[in-house]
Amino acid sequence: MINFIIDAANEKINFAIVAEEQSYTTSYANSRENFDNFVKLIIDFFNKKKLKISDIQRIYVNLGPGKYTSLRISLSIAKAISLSNKAILIGFKTQELINKDYKNLIKLNKKKSSIKGLINPIYSS
Repeated sequence: MINFIIDAANEKINFAIVAEEQSYTTSYANSRENFDNFVKLIIDFFNKKKLKISDIQRIYVNLGPGKYTSLRISLSIAKAISLSNKAILIGFKTQELINKDYKNLIKLNKKKSSIKGLINPIYSS
């Protein structure tokens, strides 16, 4: 199972992939230029790790607090990937992310009943 995390709420844009026993992270400056190339950065990240975006099963996206434009763009891209891949989209708040431990988000989602902040929207057709 491939979990993809997008965290652009703070001074850096962080991407993380958490799969069974492996995890990969990368970060970029939170700048307009990087947001103009946001999708390209994601594709390059997956290509470097020899993974396919179509294999994503869950997407976690930071919902803030943070910079409005950063949150808006990252959520829009996460929704697009989620809808195109039929992946589960899960929102989290900055406070739930302790020391950039993205693996912990996956554990928190499994214990959803004890965590009120994680959001798992349901889309109907």
